[in-house]
Amino acid sequence: MRYILDTHVIIHALKEPERLPLNIQGIVNNKSMLKSINIVSLWEIVIKSSLGKLTMLRNIPEMINEITKNGFSILQIVPQHLIVLHGLEYFHRDPFDRIIISQAITENMEVVTSDELFNKYNVNLVKV
Repeated sequence: MRYILDTHVIIHALKEPERLPLNIQGIVNNKSMLKSINIVSLWEIVIKSSLGKLTMLRNIPEMINEITKNGFSILQIVPQHLIVLHGLEYFHRDPFDRIIISQAITENMEVVTSDELFNKYNVNLVKV
């Protein structure tokens, strides 16, 4: 199975991994699992950090290095993701989450999240 992590899961994995449930820690820590984060999640982290809404323990280059060192790929946005995004109903209004949902659908990935609104979409979830 392939996984894509919601932004809040990435933040916890980097700052307080012990707060994640054991099954999620297993996904995060298993370097042989196919797991991704969305480039938009990194953008969201940068925005929240710049606005003072999030304090990161690492600067962005260190964070990206740690993410890739731990076996994550950084999923870029491609036209097919936007085609699926355009067809999504507006159950969820957060643009960062909507692109994660469209990528999960397009790439046949399970989303690791605690966001209940993801349940409204035809996407496989691993609940935090």
